[in-house]
This record gives sequence, C-alpha cells and structure tokens, in this order.
Amino acid sequence: MARILIIDDDDSLREVVRFILTEAGHEVTPAAGGEEGLAVLDQGFDLVVTDIRMPGIDGMQVLARVRENPAPDAPPVIVLTAHGTVEQAVEAMRLGAYTYLLKPFQREDLLRTVEQALHTRNLERENLRLRRLLKQSGPVPGLIWRSPVMKQLVEDLQKVAPSDATVLLSGESGTGKELAAHALHDLSPRWNRPFVAVNCGAIPAELMESELFGHAKGAFTGAVAASVGRLRAAAGGTLFLDEIGELPLALQPKLLRVLETRQVDPVGGSGPVETDFRLVCATNRNLEADVASGRFRDDLLYRIRIVEIALPPLRDRTGDIPLLWEHFTQLHDGDELVSEPELLAELERRPWRGNVRELRNLNQRLVLMRSQEALTLADLQRLAPEDGNAQQPTIAADSAGLPLGALPPDGLPLIELEKEVIRRALDLCGGNRTRTAEYLSIPRHVLIYRLSKYELG
Repeated sequence: MARILIIDDDDSLREVVRFILTEAGHEVTPAAGGEEGLAVLDQGFDLVVTDIRMPGIDGMQVLARVRENPAPDAPPVIVLTAHGTVEQAVEAMRLGAYTYLLKPFQREDLLRTVEQALHTRNLERENLRLRRLLKQSGPVPGLIWRSPVMKQLVEDLQKVAPSDATVLLSGESGTGKELAAHALHDLSPRWNRPFVAVNCGAIPAELMESELFGHAKGAFTGAVAASVGRLRAAAGGTLFLDEIGELPLALQPKLLRVLETRQVDPVGGSGPVETDFRLVCATNRNLEADVASGRFRDDLLYRIRIVEIALPPLRDRTGDIPLLWEHFTQLHDGDELVSEPELLAELERRPWRGNVRELRNLNQRLVLMRSQEALTLADLQRLAPEDGNAQQPTIAADSAGLPLGALPPDGLPLIELEKEVIRRALDLCGGNRTRTAEYLSIPRHVLIYRLSKYELG
C-alpha cells in the first residue's frame, strides 16, 4: 500500500482516480486544486498525481515544489494532461516529472503507470539504503593506505566530514588532495548531491569570474546563453576549489562575499541569487607566504581555513607503496600481473618528489613496456633509473639549442612527440606541474589542458 496525493480541479475525474486507486489498496488523499495540494504536501506521500492545467497554482508549480526536495525524498509526480497540453506535459517530464497520462485514460493504464512509478521509487530508496550501509561500514572511499600517518588523516577526514565547515587541504603536488576532497563529500550528509571540482590554475584569468559565478545572457561578447556557474552548480553539494592559491586576487573579495552571504552575483545579472554548498579548497602553495607578499587575501585565508588537513608526501608513507602499486597494476593491466619483491623494495627506497601521481605514472609505463610477464627491478632500472635518465634515444640539439636532429623521411607523429616531451618534462620536474609549465615556457592552464587531453595524469 502506498500513500498517494491526487490534485485535480475536476471533481468527477478526481473521484474516479481516487476510487480506482483505493480499490487497488492504496491510501489516497484528494485535493481540489494546487493550493489545497501544497497545503498537505509535507505529510509524506509516496506519489503525487496532478492535473497540469488548473486555476491558481497549476501542475507545473506543484511539480516545482515537489522537486525542491532531493530524490529519493521527493515523491515521483505523474501529470495528467489533455491533447492540447501534451507539449507542456513533456516539458514537465524534462523538469523532473516521472511521466504523464493523456486524458481520457483507461483504468489499466492508470494502475500500470502508478505501479511503475512506485516501483522506481522503491528501487531508489533501496539504492540509498545500501549506499548508506556501504558508507558506514566500508573504508574511506578512494583512499588506499595502511600506514599510521594515513590512519590519522582518515580519522581527521571522518571527524570533519559531517559538518559544513570549510576545509583547506594542503600538501605537495600529487599527494591525493582531490581524493581527500571526494572522501569529505562522500562521508558527508551532502553525499548524494553534486560534487563540483574547479581547478583554479587551469582556467584563464579572464574567464574565471563567469566560470565560477555564472553570467546572464548577453553579459559580454559571446555570452549567447545564461550560465549558472560552478558555485550554483554545486547547490546542495560540495564545491572543490583546487589550487585555490591561483585564484586571481581581484576575484578573492567576491568569493569571500559569497561565503559570508551565501549569495552569488552572476556577471551581468539583475541581482544576487541564493546558493548553498560546502566549500573544500586545496593548495600546494604556502598561502601564509602569499598573504605576506600580497598575492592572497588574509581574510579569505582565514575563511577557507576553518579546518586545515595536511596530506603527507609519499616518502612519509612508504609502507603504503606496495598497496598503491598493486592497485595501479590492476588498474593499468586488469590481470594478475606480479611484481618482483626486489622491485617493491626499490620503490619503497625512492624519494618520490612527484608523490602518488609519479608512482601511478611510473606503474603505467612499466606495465606497458615490461620485458617479461612480471614487473621486474630490471625494467625499473631500464625505464626509470633513479637519476631520471631512462634509456631513451638521444637527439642532438640544432643550431637554436633545441633538441632536434634530422627529421625522419617517413614522417613524424607530432601528437606523440608532444606527449613524450610533456611526459619527460614531468619526470624531470618530479611531477610538479607549476615547474613543468615553467620548464616548457607555457601557461600553467595550457599544461593542465594537455595533461587532461592526453590522459597523462
């Protein structure tokens, strides 16, 4: 038996629907219009059936009110429509209605549609229950560890996650700050709402304001449509601002105001818009030093650092390296590929300036280019000796000092060449993206784009 709310200003149709559903064993509450329906909406219904066209508050407004609650808390909505309002019913489905029924409908059509809607909601609730059980009983999602220092980190994440306090994740490049941000989201009451990640170092400064805060249609040249922006896209969930130290100084007061007022001012908009999100930031910079040099506002730093959690570098958690290596091997190979004990011992001995990201990239290289059916110390020494000078073909420098010799007569794959240059530059800079961009003489956001495009980690 389900509790069903029927909203329709047609007395006879409302009574027919009530009779059919009551006869099928459901508890039915009738309402003679939108106002009456909304007055009882909070009584906890499993399903809402509403006419789409009614005087006063119509079915679209009822739908909007129902959808204010996140699924599966919000009951599914079936809209009733006549031939002349089919387009409106389709629009209702786009806005979140389960389906529509065209009047006049048969008894069997009504019962089948109601049962399908209720079955779908039961599946959503069961999925929610299982995910909650998994979240409560399982390890912190995404993190692989057994070292004491990571145990402390996980405990800190678990303590902070249930609150809405802003968190600053600090640590060297490649230590897993985004994974920690995901863990904070997944362990929080907001886990079933959006997780929106923004890399502040990957977006050109001139686009950052509209990307974060949104813009109205026609706000600037090229704004052919309105955009809600990343802050409002995270409504109800978590906004993750990676590399917050790269946020332009001119935009820092605007972000501070959003955090204080919970209102966003879109570019070219008519006024502020309410928003609600939990903010998590990350940085590999010394923000205290940036404050002292005038690159970062002290009031914003205090606001985003309600809680600071420092992620340890890989060299401080070498006991986790075998676990991480096994995980990456399965990820890159998919089979039971064995690693020699001597290889694992050598991996634990290395300094890992690029941290977990460097370990992952090295694993992929060895998996792809291994000389045997196992991963061996010999392959590691051949492909990535500790001095970083892997066995690679040398290319003489040309007269301009660039490492270019005679081009091969049969052609050269430029994309593969660019990928290899970026890969080697990353290795040379220990996985540090800022230093790599400086080494290649390109803006940092250009490097980030190419890393994403070529899937280079």
